[in-house]
Amino acid sequence: MTGPAHATRGRYAPPAPRRTLEVTSADGARLHAEVHGPADAPAVVLAHGWTCSTAFWAPVVRELADAHKVVLYDQRGHGRSPAVPPAGYGTRQLADDLVAVLEQTLEPGERAVLGGHSMGGMTLMAAAERPELRARAAAALLCSTGSADLSAEARVLPLPTPDGRRRAHRLLLGSRAPLGPITPAAKWALRYATMGPGASAEQIEACARIVHACPPRVRARWGAVLHGLQLTRGASRLEVPTAVLAGTEDRLTPFVHARRLASVLPQCVGLTALPGLGHMTPVEDPDAVAARLRELVRDHLAPAPRGERPIEQRQKEQTA
Repeated sequence: MTGPAHATRGRYAPPAPRRTLEVTSADGARLHAEVHGPADAPAVVLAHGWTCSTAFWAPVVRELADAHKVVLYDQRGHGRSPAVPPAGYGTRQLADDLVAVLEQTLEPGERAVLGGHSMGGMTLMAAAERPELRARAAAALLCSTGSADLSAEARVLPLPTPDGRRRAHRLLLGSRAPLGPITPAAKWALRYATMGPGASAEQIEACARIVHACPPRVRARWGAVLHGLQLTRGASRLEVPTAVLAGTEDRLTPFVHARRLASVLPQCVGLTALPGLGHMTPVEDPDAVAARLRELVRDHLAPAPRGERPIEQRQKEQTA
């Protein structure tokens, strides 16, 4: 592609971080990370999805950073995080990278609300049983994501049978074909596959710049991981208050995935349906995503008013 790998003006342009740093994962992979907002504010850590980057969260960060410490990072091979050898792509590495980000960006003992979109939500599920996540996570948001059977359930290629969809989407996910320049046809294809019919031209352009910047080999290697994904056990072990949010017109991870997640999560605190929206919900409706994250901070992370017991204690008392 030509031009910047993200919008450069307006709501979808990434704001300048307060701090940038390089995080080192368990296998030595280097990850670009950045911190926005006041250092002493409640923390929110966000993980982006397949073919995206920290820039994808720009409108959500703009909503949150005035009163929250917001931590972002580029998944390995995406954005400013270098690609790794072929063996370095898998759900274990997703978990390793998230743990490294939590340990190297948060202060000792600091907890955060975690948010993951698409593959970022899968990252939270992959790390669910890690003691570091359990120590750091106060609550979580799973946004436009799923835990298994992604190729069979996807509707980008709307074949009539699960086996047919599984085979077709496997080829799509594993393709190394360059996406090429951002033409009107390319933007139409991106909107069809990933966004709702009401997506604005500005939203489509912002997403296209991010997605087209992902290296084809990285896209294909992570696509192969997504095709074989089996993280339902991880979802069932994500033992923190967890909200689920998804668009009803999502073709990549249809709404059935959101319902399944809500049914297996140990502490589901709500399923939010965004009518008419597609897969790119943090761009299509950043206000709704930011509002849900603020609610999770308010209910599970922010200090309780004087004389009021924390919500976790109240919940335990109600179920005792």
